[in-house]
Amino acid sequence: MAKSDVKVLGAWPSPFVMRPRIALNLKSVEYEFLEETVGSKSQLLLQSNPVYKKIPVLIHHGKPVCESLVIVQYIDEAWASGTPLLPSDPYDRAMARFWAAYIDDKWFPSLSAIAKAQGEEGKEAAIAQVAEGLALLDDAFAKCSKGKPFFGGDKIGYLDIALGCFLGWLKVTEKMTNLKLLDEMIAPNLVGWSERFCSHSAVKGLMPETHKLMEFAKMLQAKFKAPPS
Repeated sequence: MAKSDVKVLGAWPSPFVMRPRIALNLKSVEYEFLEETVGSKSQLLLQSNPVYKKIPVLIHHGKPVCESLVIVQYIDEAWASGTPLLPSDPYDRAMARFWAAYIDDKWFPSLSAIAKAQGEEGKEAAIAQVAEGLALLDDAFAKCSKGKPFFGGDKIGYLDIALGCFLGWLKVTEKMTNLKLLDEMIAPNLVGWSERFCSHSAVKGLMPETHKLMEFAKMLQAKFKAPPS
């Protein structure tokens, strides 16, 4: 398939944009990455995603697919001959979707809340929620992986992608708070998993450098804390 038949609209700091890119790499699908300017929306983005007006968007044969986890599922079905991303067993598939929804709806918002917290009390509450979530996800890993290296078993799967895309932001949050959030005491399984995930060939070139992401995070934090003009 020609590279021009598959396009991804996105921006390098976005963990959500990493998801379809990792999925395409795992399926060995060539694609064109169209970098959006952070803080503005291109005409192509507005045309491709008129409902949410946000990245990522996958364009396949001229047809747009939106929302990161929807895109990953689409990739799994559209290139079904490659390594499957979702489990074949219906219960295992449901559990992968359940935990992916938990990550987006509960865990990542608590991670984002650390930087946005007003005062020490709010910050400590957000940190506690992140730690509690990591403990839950560590337990989910033990059940989903069934003793294998990844949530998806022997190979990276849907849930690995759903959580793994946030590892760069987790590292940045650790550096900015001087705290170790992904800790052997809280989530021993996830510590080893995170190293395996980040060193995987489908991921390695996409994971942002911590110092570069940290500069971007500081810019966002300053923007968030600045008084309205």
